[in-house]
Amino acid sequence: MSTLHPLLLVGAGGAAGAIARYLLSTWTMQVADAPRFPLGTFIVNVLGCLLVGLCAGFAARLAWFDDDARLLLMVGLLGGFTTFSAFGLEAVQLLRRGEWLIASSYVGGSVLLGIAAVFAGLWLAGAQAPQG
Repeated sequence: MSTLHPLLLVGAGGAAGAIARYLLSTWTMQVADAPRFPLGTFIVNVLGCLLVGLCAGFAARLAWFDDDARLLLMVGLLGGFTTFSAFGLEAVQLLRRGEWLIASSYVGGSVLLGIAAVFAGLWLAGAQAPQG
């Protein structure tokens, strides 16, 4: 297999996932009456976690879920839809292995450092942090 083949699978899936995220998120915000809560992103993240759980479960049980399917669906489609699904899957894998401390560090560190990094990026760009 050439190195181009996996890139094409991930790219095709990623494009479809990004489009699906945009469409679902904007549709949700149009029909929901929750202007202060980012419902579109919330739904995309939770749905992405459900879908990655289904994919991982099928991958563990079914032989037809090969490397190409994993690249297209889990890395590409769901990675383009939301990287939160990968975050959720990795956290669950750590918990299932009994690595509670590592899982807690991963989850807490990702959330706290991620938010801090957004503030740092805004500061480095000379922009004001969004006001609530």
